[in-house]
Amino acid sequence: MKELIGTGVALITPFTEDFKVDVAGLKRVVNFNIDNGIDYLVVLGTTAESVTLSKTEKQLVIDTIVETNNDRVPLVLGIGGNNTQEVIEEMQTRDLSDFTAILSVSPMYNKPTQEGIYQHFAAIAQMAPKPIILYNVPGRTASNMLPETVIRLANDFESIVAIKEAAGDIVQAMRLINGCPAEFLVISGDDMVTLPMILAGGAGVISVIGEGFPKEFSEMVHLGLNKKVDDAYKIHYKLAPAIDYIFAEGNPAGIKAVFDKLGICGATVRLPLVGVSEALRAKIDAFVDGF
Repeated sequence: MKELIGTGVALITPFTEDFKVDVAGLKRVVNFNIDNGIDYLVVLGTTAESVTLSKTEKQLVIDTIVETNNDRVPLVLGIGGNNTQEVIEEMQTRDLSDFTAILSVSPMYNKPTQEGIYQHFAAIAQMAPKPIILYNVPGRTASNMLPETVIRLANDFESIVAIKEAAGDIVQAMRLINGCPAEFLVISGDDMVTLPMILAGGAGVISVIGEGFPKEFSEMVHLGLNKKVDDAYKIHYKLAPAIDYIFAEGNPAGIKAVFDKLGICGATVRLPLVGVSEALRAKIDAFVDGF
């Protein structure tokens, strides 16, 4: 899955001030990222506020991104949840012809055991029409998919090709890189540890900060993949304050504030999320102005 090596970005869903999907804004976000060197786009992930979108709105977002992308970069679609059968049904009924792979998050809220997580993805893997990227994000799911579980899945199912690892634990990431099959991709899901993970043998990132600063973040990722360590870390430390800012009051409120400052789309989020505070907005604006 060479298409998944490098910089992927988890796209936001822009909204108008009256909370409708901002189609024009979404097109600008897609073009901004492709024009500035990202390698692939992730559609309807957590950052897209997908849990607040209706089925009709999800299809609108998909159609808009597919049309705007126009086959320029690979696309990954987020299909996950805590109802295994429902995930399988969505994968089998949705048109996936424009997508390279599916990103599927570990079940949230249910807090399954490691065996439950394994059986969830085993069921999905046997029915999936596209390759699967596992997504481990304990901060959102309330359970950590341990390396032993991931390694077991990677060895047992050819359709499971990668993991987006967002535990923020570099030791756990190294255990995955060392223990999974050589062709299995360990992709960072945490912007702050992306470069260390790449230098340890990771395949790249699915990023949030990368969609706000695609040129610079993509350059950092590619420098890291080519083991140009000093140059890569210069960019890392330049962007590090912004990474802290965009997650300080929740995602995607922070990155939407960046886009608003850049004039690409507005900062509106849907409840239960709210926009960033004035104090944080001032920090984000100052960073963008000085970048």
